[in-house]
Amino acid sequence: MTLVIQNLTKQYNKQKTGLDDYSITIDKGILGLLGPNGAGKSTLMKIIATISKPTKGSIFLDGEDIVKRPDQIRRVLGYLPQDFGVYPNLNAYEFLEYIAALKGVGGAGLRRRIDMLLDGVNLTADAKRPIGTYSGGMKQRIGIAQALLNDPKVLIFDEPTVGLDPEERVRFRQLIADLADDCIVILSSHIVSDIETIADEVAVMRNGKLLAKGIQMEIIGHAEGKVFETVIDNNELADIKATQLIINITRQKDKSRVRYISKGNYPEPAATPVKATLEDAYLFLTRNKA
Repeated sequence: MTLVIQNLTKQYNKQKTGLDDYSITIDKGILGLLGPNGAGKSTLMKIIATISKPTKGSIFLDGEDIVKRPDQIRRVLGYLPQDFGVYPNLNAYEFLEYIAALKGVGGAGLRRRIDMLLDGVNLTADAKRPIGTYSGGMKQRIGIAQALLNDPKVLIFDEPTVGLDPEERVRFRQLIADLADDCIVILSSHIVSDIETIADEVAVMRNGKLLAKGIQMEIIGHAEGKVFETVIDNNELADIKATQLIINITRQKDKSRVRYISKGNYPEPAATPVKATLEDAYLFLTRNKA
């Protein structure tokens, strides 16, 4: 299964562009989308999910134009938007049965699938409570479960780990990794570690444009040789902030350990080159490339 996006543009008005001549090919596996707020990640996901229409451009799923024929993807789609809503008076079973009816999912195996999904998102013990009594993280988990109801072949998750604690994030990553061999998973997150842990490929976006796409080592390669660490007096912090792209500062009493990306000028005299990470590459790409 392959999703081919060609020259996709979303123009909201003369001043606001969501996507700008965006092209990408997505194969089976997990694609992690990284980009700052306003990069166009949610716009892209809504268009793929046929919630929004592009101003121009095409999207093909195994050769079928889903902009012209959206039902070609809707029947195999699982989607968790960033602003997922629930019916607070329904319990988890009732809500998932309702969503299943909307998706045309039924049959003798439905209750068994709901039980399996509730176990997968760790909600079995709370399945008969009204969703209105759930915490934010629990509501996010029921949103993950509804996206998986119809055994989708294209899965779209927009910031799925928002509100999840570290243990729940690990469980989510394991759940999605188990599905990745058989479907396309598109996952956006501000938490780089979520992408780093499970993504087969990474796409970095800014201002509606694709800056880079590839396996993680290819993305990291953009920042290799540009990342340094140094220990300096705290009164020198202002100077290094003005000349380098700061990644992290760890205070150590009257000194600080600074990790930074060189802006093209010479690194600090006492700085040590260090191995780049995906987060380093993400910051390098989004802050340095137009």
